[in-house]
Amino acid sequence: MTVVLFQLANGLVWGWVVALVALGLSLIYGVLRVINVAHGAFYMLGAAVGVVLYEPLQSALGNAPGAFALVLVLSPLLVGAFGALLEATALRPLVERGRWVMTIVTTFALLLILQQGAQLLLPGVRSVPAPLAGGVELLGLRYPLYRLVLAGIAVLLIGLTALFLYKTRFGLWARAVRQDRELALSLGIPAPWVYSGTFALGTALAAAAGWLTAPVVSVDPRMGMDILLQSFLVVIVGGLGSLRGAVVAALLLRLAEGLFAVGFDPVSARALALFLMGALLLWRPHGLFGREEVSS
Repeated sequence: MTVVLFQLANGLVWGWVVALVALGLSLIYGVLRVINVAHGAFYMLGAAVGVVLYEPLQSALGNAPGAFALVLVLSPLLVGAFGALLEATALRPLVERGRWVMTIVTTFALLLILQQGAQLLLPGVRSVPAPLAGGVELLGLRYPLYRLVLAGIAVLLIGLTALFLYKTRFGLWARAVRQDRELALSLGIPAPWVYSGTFALGTALAAAAGWLTAPVVSVDPRMGMDILLQSFLVVIVGGLGSLRGAVVAALLLRLAEGLFAVGFDPVSARALALFLMGALLLWRPHGLFGREEVSS
């Protein structure tokens, strides 16, 4: 029973992490119609930039949780700004010309460039100590405190993103641009700014997830590949462009993998979870929530 609870807790924690990364991926696709192959690299970049910032900030502040929280703000902001710059210079000319295949090639090239650049920024494999030590008793199971905090922060960021898209003018603009870019431009909506802002937000969410998981996994230039594949899968299963679908599918994937891990080795558990996702697609070919609006 303890093993089952531990795997379920792990599945829930990582489900929210994957949901946070997939949320950004789905948002970018929903508004720009760009399949961002480089999304996992922005997840990695969030952790790498965080490692570079964390050590001097911790020395200056003398407070590990405070430094960690400050980096959680700074790293996504820096990576998001960098993402907006890349969108404006590398992707927007292709999007405006409708050259969608070239956007895939371009983001794949960005993936390789960012991985190589990260090796210069952060040579070798690095680790980050958890800012919160200790554990919490859950039904007789002692579970690491930081992982619960990690999941809570991921849920908070997802909720704040949903509120931002529901309740702000930018969210309204994003929906309008997605529906009809030319009509949105004629109404005075600054579509180029919407594209940059959307890409910045999506990459910032991936970067935040990267830094949040840095104390749990090793930080290295290729750390984003596995979560990129999972994110693509949950975006497809949830429904292309559906933010709600991405979150639900991420939780289903990781909880299923956690349950299968009770009786199978990790590779078999992953394979069974992927088989379950494939079965869901056979049941609903357009995804769990179909083709929904960006605000869904």
